[in-house]
Amino acid sequence: MAFCKVFGKLRASNIRPDDGPTESLPTHTPALFAAALERAAEILRAGELAALPTETVYGLAANALDARAVARIFAAKGRPAHNPIIVHVSDTAMARRCAAQWPDAAEQLAAAFWPGPLTLVVLRTEEIPDAVTAGGGTVGIRWPGHPFIQAVIRACGFPLAAPSANLSNEISPTNAEHVQKSLGGKIPLIVDGGQSQVGIESTVVDVTRRPARVLRPGMIHLESLVAVLGEDEVFDGNPSDFTTGSSSEPLRSPGLLLRHYAPKARLIVFGWDNDRELDAKLANSPFPREQTHVIAHTRIPSAGGFGRVSVIPHDAEAFARALYAELHRCDEEGAQLIVAEAVPDAAEWRAVADRLARAAA
Repeated sequence: MAFCKVFGKLRASNIRPDDGPTESLPTHTPALFAAALERAAEILRAGELAALPTETVYGLAANALDARAVARIFAAKGRPAHNPIIVHVSDTAMARRCAAQWPDAAEQLAAAFWPGPLTLVVLRTEEIPDAVTAGGGTVGIRWPGHPFIQAVIRACGFPLAAPSANLSNEISPTNAEHVQKSLGGKIPLIVDGGQSQVGIESTVVDVTRRPARVLRPGMIHLESLVAVLGEDEVFDGNPSDFTTGSSSEPLRSPGLLLRHYAPKARLIVFGWDNDRELDAKLANSPFPREQTHVIAHTRIPSAGGFGRVSVIPHDAEAFARALYAELHRCDEEGAQLIVAEAVPDAAEWRAVADRLARAAA
């Protein structure tokens, strides 16, 4: 079944000039939700961009079936053309219409985890533009769990291409203010749907192969995937096998660039047992102590002099939910160096470790 491609027309007076302010709409009452929904759908039907809340991070959305609209995403973000974009759908039926094949693994994982923070990589249909997939033959598809973006997709009747709503390679936004600081003036609309409740990007699983392969870790862990598919039907791939560089094969997933999710400040990640060891590891740092910020979860520095010491609970879900907000705060307060306490080598921490490693690259 083909999609009905809706490219509604807005009056010229309704489209934000290139150098004009970005409209921001709240959603915290039913009336405001409805007004923001109507406006977002209007803009997206016209082939323009809107930053929308999801449960993972805020996404910069465009009609996934409109190559010109997708090109606006790349222009606004400064995103490299070889980095594919995830397509967001409103149900499994829409997902199937984006896929040339829908394997049993896709059906099982979708039934278990959708709507939610899981992206499935499948063979694409011809209706998905090359720009979305970086010219590759596969596409990542997700049914997000946030009620606002669900409502927008249903209202539009087409899937949305929606990478994180920030400049390329910078910290992903987890609230509307983060989006405004990164893309304000570059896009027509930001919808404020509150703080993202997952806080990092989705788990990505390639189901075009058997066994399926985890391309990007997220808060749906390997153990949960194995519980659905079986121990021999999914494995945790080594990101270095398909990250960048030597292979001419297009990337199958976003989030595989060596440097990603990065603050403006230099970020380093290591562990310490006490203040003395932390001080010793920073003894030769070229950065002033007062412009060095620390993010800790277990070994909390007691010595003064740091620009900021942030404490996130020693819990993987809480850490993921708070991490990007802490990195944004460090940048806003003028940090030159961010020291993040290394996280445990455990399955539930793998996604957080991945984001920290790429931000520190």
